[in-house]
Formats: sequence, structure tokens, C-alpha cells
Amino acid sequence: MVRFSSSEELEQFRRELSSRRDPKKPCISVCAGTGCLANGAADVMEGFSVEIAKKGLVANVDTRGTGCPGFCERGPVVVIYPEEICYLGVTPADIPEIVEETVANKRVVDRLVYRDAATGERATRESDIPFYKCQTRTLLSSNIKIDSRSIDDYLSIGGYSALSKALSRMTAEAVLEEVKKSNIRGRGGGGFPTGQKWEGSRDAPDKVKYVIVNADEGDPGAFMDRALLEGNPHSILEGLIIGGYAIGAQEGYVYVRQEYPLAVKNTLHAIEQAEKYGFLGKNILGSGFDFAVKVHRGAGAFVCGESTALMTALEGRPGEPRPKYVRSNVRGLWNRPSVLNNVETWANIPLIINNGAEWFTRFGTEGSKGTKIFSLVGKIANTGLVEVPMGMTLRDIIYKIGGGIPGGRKFKAVQTGGPSGGCLPESLLDLGVDFDELTKVGSMMGSGGMIVMDEDTCMVDVARYFIRFLTDESCGKCVPCREGLRQMEKILTRITEGRGKEGDIETLEELSELAMEASLCALGKSAPNPFLSTLRHFRDEYEAHIKEKRCPALSCKDLISFYIDPEKCRACLICMKKCPVEGIDGAKRKIHIIDQDKCDRCGTCLEVCPARFDAVRKISGEPVPPPIPEERRAILQKSRES
Repeated sequence: MVRFSSSEELEQFRRELSSRRDPKKPCISVCAGTGCLANGAADVMEGFSVEIAKKGLVANVDTRGTGCPGFCERGPVVVIYPEEICYLGVTPADIPEIVEETVANKRVVDRLVYRDAATGERATRESDIPFYKCQTRTLLSSNIKIDSRSIDDYLSIGGYSALSKALSRMTAEAVLEEVKKSNIRGRGGGGFPTGQKWEGSRDAPDKVKYVIVNADEGDPGAFMDRALLEGNPHSILEGLIIGGYAIGAQEGYVYVRQEYPLAVKNTLHAIEQAEKYGFLGKNILGSGFDFAVKVHRGAGAFVCGESTALMTALEGRPGEPRPKYVRSNVRGLWNRPSVLNNVETWANIPLIINNGAEWFTRFGTEGSKGTKIFSLVGKIANTGLVEVPMGMTLRDIIYKIGGGIPGGRKFKAVQTGGPSGGCLPESLLDLGVDFDELTKVGSMMGSGGMIVMDEDTCMVDVARYFIRFLTDESCGKCVPCREGLRQMEKILTRITEGRGKEGDIETLEELSELAMEASLCALGKSAPNPFLSTLRHFRDEYEAHIKEKRCPALSCKDLISFYIDPEKCRACLICMKKCPVEGIDGAKRKIHIIDQDKCDRCGTCLEVCPARFDAVRKISGEPVPPPIPEERRAILQKSRES
């Protein structure tokens, strides 16, 4: 590897690199992100290597393992360039056909391309697939185009040109001003203006300063930061180095979850490569600027996503938050000025420096500029990562990109902002998603989690689930969070079990107010959001649970029953054989009956009953069988007599 001593040397190498690469040469890109690897992407990559060697095409075809392109529902994803042919759900058995038809003879394997389930419409190119077509991908677009472990691939798409520009043609003050003009707000949840945070650290009198990447992504269902770190770690490093230059820091940290082994591996590899090329270390690109990066692996505490708790953990102490009377950008890590931003924020910095603040502000709303990556999960047809301009409506994200609710079910709510976020009903689907609009309706942007729920979801149970999660993850330092959340969880659990009583809702509201006003950090202050938002939009469900001992969504196990409709039962024995507690009485030609004392309400009988019979019913409360028509009475009587 060559170590660049100037911007001119870097650009010369980039030109040489470009001249050695034939843009018309076939290249097979296989998603090697965690999601696709779980679906067998490693075997697919190995299969392509073996098949290409068998065909004698090694010199004529490139292969690469890439980061996550976002369409996780349909992985492993394979894109073949330069035609951009996209194949979904690829298995090792498909490889010989792909190599023979597409790589060797430029023909499309029709059965592997995208096909719309409703209309049958097909899309051959990745950019024509509706899931991608409606996005604006400024950060994720590079994931499928480069080898996530190749610095040369990153350089070939303009990597480190923003760093070169900043160090050779801009002062630190000019870099800071460009970030301020972009109006970028932190993507980690709070939405604090990034430029303002940087300026506070730069102006702090202490000469020793730090910049930190917050990759402690703990929200259930969120994997935006993981995908960026796995797929394009150099983009985050480049942003971090530029940030260090802007505020006068010479040391940076990447705090990443221990549960992200591939992200850790790729980040460490990227740091090693950046050091060898001269992008890290002493006198970077001959500018006189020194900068080093270390990786710290978090121990899995959700609270360490909070800035001061993260810094406490970096210092080697238990991750507990600190009072905010002095901001961490003035006194943070080891009481030094410290700028902490999340992965997505840092990845945007090279784009802002290269393209200018004016380019960045073309995307988004007045108060929320740029694009935002969301993890779209739950009861949605197209699960995955989506990147859209700030201000796109929830309806467009869920239906145009996500493909709507599968199985003909009805939309009920979407939770945004992670476990401390809020649940928004159908009446708010036309809300533009940005920091301010979500806050107005009792939710939050958070790091970008978006969980879609259908009509079978009990909103009281959703609140209980997230309050329990936050109770378990509380560091326990302050009483309002530690004890308040614990009491909220007990009350919500009691309500879902049919033991709720008058006054429970008012008690939950009082506990919520106390936690929001008196908790030390953002975890406790925002923790009541799941309860408050579900109460605000779905109060009738709380009242049904408490007053009527009924779960309208037929979800809470203690408030539902299963019974077999004698009119429709055909005595096929399937449910009786599958019941895990042997709670169904019946025999051949004998109509089945569920023993309610034995039934544990697992729902197996409902799942296995043949659709053509549709005999099993789920209801709230004790089963009351419907009247039996005369023609069925004789059959039922004979069944009982036998």
C-alpha cells in the first residue's frame, strides 16, 4: 500500500485506479450484510467464485461482497453490473444459471427478478424496483456498489476527496461554517443542530478535544447504523476525521455494540487501511494535521446510547448518565470538550463538504434538512432499510415503499423513535416525517426505527412491552426512572391480564409526568411516550381492558378464549393432534371440543385448522357457541352418542 503525503498524490492514485478499471467489465455484487448472511449469502458468494472458475471467467468477471442495499425482505440480493440487473432471494442452486445466462450471454433469468405480488409487474434493474424507486439514497446507494472491505473501492467512488478538500483548500473555520449552513441535525434521536454542537466544542478553552461515533444502536428493530458500518465504514471514518479537523481534536472513538461483530470487524479493518494510506496518523496528506481513531466495544447496555452514559463507559466506568447542567461538548469525555454524533450524522459530513451545504439543503423540510434512513419492520410487506427526504409522509413510506400490510390485514399504528417513541394511528398517516412534526404528535424521530402494526396488535400490550424493555434497560441511577417505570410496568401488566381497575389510567399518567419532569437523562424523560401516545390515540382499548375485561385486538392471552364451532367442525383430528397441552377432546366423526381448563391459549388450533373448514374461533371472554342449524343438530347428536 502507498502512503499519500499530499492531496495531489491521492488524486493521481485515484486517476490510475480509474484507468485500471474497465467500467464495461461484468461485476457480480452480492450483499454481505448481516441480514443476507443469515439467509445464506456466504454460500452464494462462494458458489459464484467456484462457478466462475469452472467456466474459465476469472479474468473476465469481478465479484465482491458488499454492504446491505436495504431490501432485507428479499435477500440474498445480487446485482450484476454494468447492466444493474437485480436478482432477489438468490440461492447456490441459482448460480450456474445466472453465470451461464446473465454473465456469459447477457440474458435475464426472469424467475429471479422482482415481481409485484399484486400486479405481477416485473422490474429487472435495481433502480426500477418500487422499493428503491421511491427513495432518495444519498448514503445507502454506495453500499451495493463497493466491496465493504476495500479502501480502493471507496476511493474509486470519490472516497476521501472531502477530507482532501477540507485539509488542502479549507480552514477549520470554513469546514465548521459549511456544516452550520447545511442545518444538519443529529440523526441519533435528539435532532440537535450538528454545527452548533461542533462550534461549542471548538470554542471551549481546553486544547484537548475528542470526537466520538455513537454506534450503540439499541432500539428494537433498528439496524441503520449497523448497515452503514458494515457496508461503508470509510465514509464514517472520513466524516469523523473532518470533524476532528474542524473542532481541533486529534483523537476519535467509535463506540460500537459488541453485538455487531461484522461492523466491528469491518471498522477495524477500515482503520488499518486508512492508517496505511495516510488518512490516519501523523501529518495527514501533508497538512500537518494528526488524528487517530480507536474502537470501543459496548457491553450491551441500552442506556449507553445516551451521550453522557456512553462517555462514562468509554472512561471504563459503568454506563450511567450525568447531569446536563454542563453540556458534553464543553465537558464530556474525561471532562474535555467532546463532540458525539451517531453513525449516520458522520456519514453525511463528506457529502456536505464535497457537494456543499446548498446541495444538502435541497432535501428535506424547513426545519429538518437532508435525508433520513429508517428501518421499516413489523407487519409490512417489504421489510428493510429505506432512505427518504425528511418530510415524506408516513403513508408514502409504508405503502409506496413498504408495500402496505400483508395478508389483507388493516393498518392500525406505526411506532417511530424506538422504545421511547410514540405509536401513531391511521389518522396521522399523512404526517410528514421530520423532527418537529413527530414531536408535535407525541412521538419522536429517534435513531430511525419504524415498526408497523396491524389490526391484530393490542396497543395496551405494546405499551407494556416497551415500558418493560425500558425498565430492564434503566441504569437505575435516579428514582423517577428506576421506580416509576417499574410501577408503570406492573400496572400495565395487570391491565393486560384482566386485573385492571378504576384509577389505573390516572396513576399511569401521574407516574409518566413524574418520570418526564424528574429523570436525569433522556431515557427516563422519554420512557412514558409508549403509554402516553397509545392512551392518546387508543384510549378505548385501555377502557375495554379495565371496564369490560376485554381485549379488542384479541391479543392478550388472559382475555381471550378459543372454541370450535360445532357447525363447521368436520372432526378431521388435526387440531387435536397438534394441541401441545392435549386440551381438545374428539375422535373420528366426533365433533371436537376445547377443554377451557386445559387450554393455554397458544393459538395452535387456529393456525392448523384447514381454511376450508374455518372451524376454530378466537374471542374475547368466555366462548358462547352460536345457535346450531337444524341440519347440523342430528349430526352433532350422533357424534355425542358415539
